Amino acid sequence: MSHTPHDTLNTSEPHSARIYDYWLGGKDHYPADRELGDRILSVLPMIGEMAVQNRAFLHRTVRFLAQGGVRQFLDIGTGLPTADNTHTVAQAVAPESRVVYVDHDPLVLAHARALLTSSPEGRTAYVDADLRDPGVILSAAAEHLDLTRPVALTLLGVLFHIPDDTVYEIVRELVAALPSGSHVVITHSTNAVTGPAMAEAVSQWNAESSNPITLRTPEQIERFFEGLELIEPGVVSIPLWRPEPHEIGSHREMDEFGGVARKP
Repeated sequence: MSHTPHDTLNTSEPHSARIYDYWLGGKDHYPADRELGDRILSVLPMIGEMAVQNRAFLHRTVRFLAQGGVRQFLDIGTGLPTADNTHTVAQAVAPESRVVYVDHDPLVLAHARALLTSSPEGRTAYVDADLRDPGVILSAAAEHLDLTRPVALTLLGVLFHIPDDTVYEIVRELVAALPSGSHVVITHSTNAVTGPAMAEAVSQWNAESSNPITLRTPEQIERFFEGLELIEPGVVSIPLWRPEPHEIGSHREMDEFGGVARKP
């Protein structure tokens, strides 16, 4: 997925991070992004809510881990900054938390450098690297994080951009570099809930996006956590993962599954 500098400026083609921003109610998008975003919404109206729920899942899991003592986060596939990014949530619990954001998209990195500023006690860094290069990511992360101490690795809505089983090897290589007591947080799209509607939404996306998506079954998503200790309630539709009291019962199942696991 090589990107040339003009990617940052080409507003006539829909851009995956900007479409996601549109669904989240952000302001960094253009007519081409809104047009494809609306077309996908017409096939699967739930997809906008899935984007919002992915963010809510990030908040709950990062807060859960920070409250449990995790002080280092490696966030791969950052996306465009919105309210309450990983470092905001972690540093609200523990101001000394360190967060490294990784993305290969020049548009995302330009926004991240401008908007994601750390607390004075903590640290925030940005790495320009592709998920397909775990070695590059790990060596860059090691400049900012202490990889002998627990790290939370977050892979939210990014693994589905790798179409084949090499994705499992990539996750294994990343996890292998982290010490005992580290955690892995993953969300991934499936079509277990809405079936053909989700499949059609993804085919619309893939027809126009340079970042195609591959759906996986809940069982295939669980495979990412092999050898790790899944934290209750395991791999579930993301609104069902430890909802806040005010969220309980208010959300239906959706085609975004996720989980958190600890490395023994």
